[in-house]
Amino acid sequence: MEASSEAARPLRITRATSMLRISLIGITEAQVTLRLEGAVNGRWVEELRRECDRLLSSNAPEMRQLVLDVANVSSIDAEGLALFRELSRQRVFVTNCSPYVAELLHGVIDADG
Repeated sequence: MEASSEAARPLRITRATSMLRISLIGITEAQVTLRLEGAVNGRWVEELRRECDRLLSSNAPEMRQLVLDVANVSSIDAEGLALFRELSRQRVFVTNCSPYVAELLHGVIDADG
């Protein structure tokens, strides 16, 4: 029996790059809402921080609350958890947590499941 040439090739494992989509989904007199989709990790943590800082500083006179809709967040790493902790000290509220994300954020922030 002859060995297949495919069997001789080394297995190549690639790591999927996780992404985070940040979408502005609502602005009212009382709040600004962002929808987060994907993974809050790695370089995306800093991107989320910049966007939140921008919105918080731009609406400072109106004192609008910033709401993060995390219904479609798949994971949060340690840096992401630290960011959520920082944001919870500001005018930021987290909503629509899946059970998994709610467990990750338990004790880190007050969230509306």
